[in-house]
Amino acid sequence: MSDAIFEKYSEIVENYKDLILDTEKYLYANPETGFKEFKTTKYLENEFEKLGYVLHKAQGITGFYTDIDTGRPGPKVLIFGELDSVICAEHEFADKETGAVHACGHHCQTSALLGIAAALKTPGALDGLSGSVKLCAVPAEELLETEYREELRKKGVIKYYGGKVEFMSRGYFDDCDLAFMIHTMTGEPYSLYIKSGSNGCISKNIIYKGRASHAGGAPQNGVNALYAANMGFNAVNALRETMIDGEYGRVHSIITNGGQMVNAIPSEIVVETQVRGATNEIIKKINDKVNRAYAAAAASIGANVEIHDRPGYSPVNNDQTMIDLFKKVAEGCTDPEKVKVAYVRGGGCSDIGDIQSVMPAIHPNVSGATGRAHGSDYYITNPESACIFSAKVQLSFLHALLKDGAAEAKRVIANSQHPYKTKAEYFAAINAFMRDKEAVIYNDDDTVTLDI
Repeated sequence: MSDAIFEKYSEIVENYKDLILDTEKYLYANPETGFKEFKTTKYLENEFEKLGYVLHKAQGITGFYTDIDTGRPGPKVLIFGELDSVICAEHEFADKETGAVHACGHHCQTSALLGIAAALKTPGALDGLSGSVKLCAVPAEELLETEYREELRKKGVIKYYGGKVEFMSRGYFDDCDLAFMIHTMTGEPYSLYIKSGSNGCISKNIIYKGRASHAGGAPQNGVNALYAANMGFNAVNALRETMIDGEYGRVHSIITNGGQMVNAIPSEIVVETQVRGATNEIIKKINDKVNRAYAAAAASIGANVEIHDRPGYSPVNNDQTMIDLFKKVAEGCTDPEKVKVAYVRGGGCSDIGDIQSVMPAIHPNVSGATGRAHGSDYYITNPESACIFSAKVQLSFLHALLKDGAAEAKRVIANSQHPYKTKAEYFAAINAFMRDKEAVIYNDDDTVTLDI
């Protein structure tokens, strides 16, 4: 990758600087959580259509994609921008009603995606490239509000909680061969960073069932679901020393319904949990232990527990050939000292891992933020880096993949190693996480069976 290519795309992107930064400001002022990004989607649809794009809008949910053909045969590269925000009600710019706020920088991704779309309409932008490009504004990367998503699932609106997984299930990416996206991060201006990968997870809703009674007058007549949940948490905590170094096991929970009134023994407690790990096999192993702990805790005091498991996100495994090429491209876009590849795994999750389950893909990061991701002190302090520079780098990387008859893209595909040979095999694997069970069976002979 020569600096001349970066300069070419820099000049093109600069022509759309106001469009990109105006979009960043609008999206930041209108944060929306997953599968609720209605204003965000409408705004971006309008801007893409003004540029002359024909959009394929997701049926019944937010998000869309569009295709660009170079007119020369070759692989199709999928580029993402994520639509959703997180929830952090204490952030000064959080929506007063919903608590939603862009404290992860996804609005910068979609602003950069719009900049890429504008740039690729410029005469000469596709010169020397082969193959095609799919630009996708995708919903619901943050795995939150699972009760809402479960309602959508029950109504048949979605099958999966994550936007990329849902789009995959609908066949939207069946014609794609490789993918990438760039996320914001903290750090020095115009820095680029990529690590080897990060965890996957499953999403769990746990409902402890007890029996209500007067908490002061006759607690002996009740079965305290809150106590059962507390013992479940303690049992899970006791399992942590069994989690092996290098497997990146993580279990974390919140109580979303903690009882109705203080003078009644709680009869129902609702817990949301995520189980994370470095592979789907590790996640299953840890999850089996967690379910046993939750069920045994319920049985110990005569309660019951419903376990509702759903696929979350598959582990992130950034493609090594793409990492090597991205590093080379990145060093032509900024000071090479500001480009870092770290061969470590992170504990967080992203549904880019599901994309990587069936095709080569990478998920680098670009500077432009300060503070703690998802926290009240997270701000985009350098939108020039997070949005403008990001668009320039992505176009440069796209060029490196598709130039010379898409030689590098073809090399990536030839070298790729992903965990599932087919999309059908991948979906069979994640569907195995689906579980809806009442986990404690009280038998007529006074024995107890744990059905996990």
